[in-house]
Amino acid sequence: MFNVLPYENELLLKVSGGDEHAFSELFTLHHQLLGTHIYRLTGSVELAEEVVQDVFLKIWLGREGLAKIENFKAYLYVASKNHALNSLRKMAKERMQQKALEDNALQILPNEDESLNAYYSLIDRAIDHLPPQQQKVYLLSRHKRLKYDEIAEQMGLSRETVKKYLQASTLSITNFVQANMDMSAVVVLAAIIFKKN
Repeated sequence: MFNVLPYENELLLKVSGGDEHAFSELFTLHHQLLGTHIYRLTGSVELAEEVVQDVFLKIWLGREGLAKIENFKAYLYVASKNHALNSLRKMAKERMQQKALEDNALQILPNEDESLNAYYSLIDRAIDHLPPQQQKVYLLSRHKRLKYDEIAEQMGLSRETVKKYLQASTLSITNFVQANMDMSAVVVLAAIIFKKN
């Protein structure tokens, strides 16, 4: 299953010496099959893309050790499988936390409609305080429901930049609302934000 190509060994040696072009070739050689492999494990195209990118980033950062790897393809598949399973575990844990927050919100708040109105009003104010690019990314993602790649294309940004802007804007909005809301309403905020994610 994991045949080693002589050409691949040359690439690995070049990459371990810091050759970016060789690294690009190595990525091109494996990313599609690896993405398909991870998609079968996760059932998510976006997660598969993320895992492949993360694994190759890790390989580049630890490139000096590549020369010691006897079977790169086997190493690649094991590393990506482990990363995918860790990501799935993390997602399952986040879903459990989200469920707990939603349950708490229902128990704590006597007037959910009033609290939600206050929450949405604060969200609007928080969005107004975001830097223009972050604001646009947030609105395209949350209101228009566009995916990272669609936002990146529309705004002329990299997918990674879109992801960082969205993370930063979500954190900024959460901090703004928490600073302007009482504790019982913060539980509703957390439940709603997790639900949207």
